[in-house]
Amino acid sequence: MDVKVCDTTPFSDQKPGTSGLRKGTQVFTTKPNYTENFIQSTLQCVQELAKADHYTFVVGGDGRYYMKDAINIIIKIAAANGVRRLIVGQNGILSTPAVSCIIRKYGASGGIILTASHNPGGPNADFGIKYNIANGGPAPSAITDRINKIASNLTSYSTCPDLQIDIDAIASHSVDIKGFSEPFTVDVISSVDDYVGMAKSIFDFISIKQLLDSESFEVCFDAMHGVMGPYAKAVLCQEHGASDEAVVNAVPKEDFGGGHPDPNLTYAKHLVDKMNEGKLEFGVAFDGDGDRNMIMGKNGFFVSPCDSLAIIAANCSLIPYFKNKDITGFARSMPTSGALDLVAKHMNVSLYETPTGWKFFGNLMDADKIVLCGEESFGTGSNHVREKDGLWAALAWLSILAERKLSVEDVVKDHWKKFGRNCFTRYDYEQVESSAANKMMQKLSEDISQQTLISKDFNSDGKSYKVVLMDNFEYTDPVDGSYVSKQGVRVIFEDGSRLVFRLSGTGSSGATIRLYIDSFIDNKSPLLEADAAVILQPLITIALQISQIPELTGRSGPTVIT
Repeated sequence: MDVKVCDTTPFSDQKPGTSGLRKGTQVFTTKPNYTENFIQSTLQCVQELAKADHYTFVVGGDGRYYMKDAINIIIKIAAANGVRRLIVGQNGILSTPAVSCIIRKYGASGGIILTASHNPGGPNADFGIKYNIANGGPAPSAITDRINKIASNLTSYSTCPDLQIDIDAIASHSVDIKGFSEPFTVDVISSVDDYVGMAKSIFDFISIKQLLDSESFEVCFDAMHGVMGPYAKAVLCQEHGASDEAVVNAVPKEDFGGGHPDPNLTYAKHLVDKMNEGKLEFGVAFDGDGDRNMIMGKNGFFVSPCDSLAIIAANCSLIPYFKNKDITGFARSMPTSGALDLVAKHMNVSLYETPTGWKFFGNLMDADKIVLCGEESFGTGSNHVREKDGLWAALAWLSILAERKLSVEDVVKDHWKKFGRNCFTRYDYEQVESSAANKMMQKLSEDISQQTLISKDFNSDGKSYKVVLMDNFEYTDPVDGSYVSKQGVRVIFEDGSRLVFRLSGTGSSGATIRLYIDSFIDNKSPLLEADAAVILQPLITIALQISQIPELTGRSGPTVIT
């Protein structure tokens, strides 16, 4: 095969965000060379990191529109840029945690995940390209900055325009490329086998199967027409003998069946409705690329992702993977509630508070400082890979339920009675005009610099809250010393309650304002099992007063409440 060098024009908007380069699909499909430029820039960066002119690379995605076209482009460019072995999931399908697993298992120099995660898919929706490094985790800021610098100055890309590889069938393809002494190999592998093998080494599948075999214990895994369908089928149905009806919306679709593959109470309505019927004991919904999860119990009992993280940590000794490990510590993102902190204190292990973004957990894992971590945005995982892992979280819960012989609701309430309860909610204002969102953040920044709210009392619904700290969160990595600032405005009150305001980096257009409210309820309080919305309403009122979100954005309410 010949290598062709194609002239191109650089793009100034190819700086990857928290989870890669995420844009409207039409940006990738209509702007000439937009995809080619970013792939070339990424592979040039990878080659620098690998310090070699040949290496192994992994490619897969969540099945959304344009994924297969992008994989075809990647194959051609990879062949011309020193990749000697490319591992691709069958039909292009690989979940985000599966990509991390495969990178680590085969010693690859990294991989590309074609996903916009929990964003909608289709020709008029979103697409994304995300680079994961050799440890299997998302690329840190220093690397994404390097990719952006290359992309901003790129004048040509190299490709093998005549190369065609069938990715629909499991097979190995070997092609000679002019200018390279070794052939270019594309291994199309099972999308699920490596991940299932890893899961079997982590959990007690016999114990979980006994639970699922119980006539009274029925479950529902909702893949929301994302990538997780084949994985849930393999683990739940093939390995554990559950009925095919236990996995719903299991076929990955380019537009996720017209839905929004975000596992929350608003968008995972199908699961919510099924759980509200009271027939099922356990339910879980996954996002488009399979790294997020929402856990529910019988009669629609919703488990806050903050509680889910803390409960898995508190019960990790029930999971075989952790039994013989040194539990060195846990980590959570800054907006996530303090529920995990209480577990860490009880277990006498370290607790790390990081900025939002899974990449910040990678260094802590590689340095053996943590074994389990998570985010309030329905992301939970451990150091078995370097990504959050939705199916892992579901299996962790099934392991806990199998050992403790309690319902989901009873496990949660038992946890509250032991540790106390962090009432938590998140308000998402999606696709807000960027100027309005920036005005809000500017106002909050002025409040910080002028310290106008310190020691101020706010009264709402008969309750008083006194501000003791207001800052913009900053973080110094304890492993490599890297520093980031302006990661979210925190307002902390005298009783430990917190408000957090930040702009999300996961949308493809406009801005998403995220407001987080966290209030601790002592385990002796009569409000311990009260409705969280009632408990948090005074703080919500104060948060809107401080931020002026309604006045600045014109929004009477959030798009999504978690």
